[in-house]
Amino acid sequence: MMARCFNLFCSGRWLLLWIFILKFAAVSALATTQPTPVEPPLSHILDMHCHVAGIGAGDSGCFVSPRLRHSWRFHIYLRSFGVNERQLLREGDRAVPERISQWLSESRFVNQAVLLALDGVVGPDGELDTNRTEVYVPNEFVANAAATHRNLLFGASINPYRSDALERLVWAKQHGALLVKWIPSIMRIDPSDERLIPFYHKMIELDLPLLTHAGKERSFSSSSDALSDPEKLRLPLDLGVTVIAAHLASTGRYDGQRSSERLAKMMQEYPRLYSDISSLTQLNKLRFMREALSSPEFAGRLIYGSDFPLINTSLVSPWYYAGRLSPRQLYGIARETNPWDADVELKRALGTPARIFEDSRRLLSTKP
Repeated sequence: MMARCFNLFCSGRWLLLWIFILKFAAVSALATTQPTPVEPPLSHILDMHCHVAGIGAGDSGCFVSPRLRHSWRFHIYLRSFGVNERQLLREGDRAVPERISQWLSESRFVNQAVLLALDGVVGPDGELDTNRTEVYVPNEFVANAAATHRNLLFGASINPYRSDALERLVWAKQHGALLVKWIPSIMRIDPSDERLIPFYHKMIELDLPLLTHAGKERSFSSSSDALSDPEKLRLPLDLGVTVIAAHLASTGRYDGQRSSERLAKMMQEYPRLYSDISSLTQLNKLRFMREALSSPEFAGRLIYGSDFPLINTSLVSPWYYAGRLSPRQLYGIARETNPWDADVELKRALGTPARIFEDSRRLLSTKP
């Protein structure tokens, strides 16, 4: 009898069960060293890093290149926005900001978001080059969405190589823009190019900070990552532009140095340099939230952003932190159906202090 029980215990099915039990016990033991959860942050959090897009439906002016539209990324992005292609063709691209607005209205923590336009590549003639642009989200589309929904704010995007770049800056400010968004590696912008000095001076005059991607970019099919080296931001910083280097410059290496280390060094030199914690809980960036919160160089320089819609994909999950969070935290966050509430809860559980959630409003001088 004992031998038969032993054989049953050693069978493949039971062996897998015991492996699972032992693994769960190990995770629970590791959870004793989890970060101490901070007190719940105040409500009315502002997400200062929220993307929007469209396919051009309803005369939105949005654009997605044929290459990206036929890639595996396209339908994942649509699903993460809470829409599908048939819906956009029926209702127009305005369905995307409407869905974002609805999610925000249902969130317990985040009640407003800066919706980001995205300019494209500019050719030698100073005009948009659609042949080299993968995604284009015009300022007019985003400004209209912000004017229509009180919980959406306008984040402009202007390629400074446009022939009318300064006029576009003035227009954006007049229509409520809170910042200017760049992805240099995608828009083919060199932030260290001295030809951009008049553009930087106009940004300072209009009190518009620069939110710019730093580090490698992997959300598009191709990118010129050398343009997103944090060191290239010295020119606007030297001139006095307030710069938010997105994502802690969390991926990539330049001259043998990690991108985030280069950014940390620059924090000591430039009081107008900030970063956001958007995307830092993604599967490919699991170590960077801890680095952001533990490195003294980033103290007082971090603000809250989500990088929506990527928080609404399988790239982000509390289960990736099973060794740091308790089973109760894991299941609680996994049950969250609102993408912003799940994002805030996960970042809180990993030790993000309330001040970081509050500082996005403070930096952008907005009220709930």
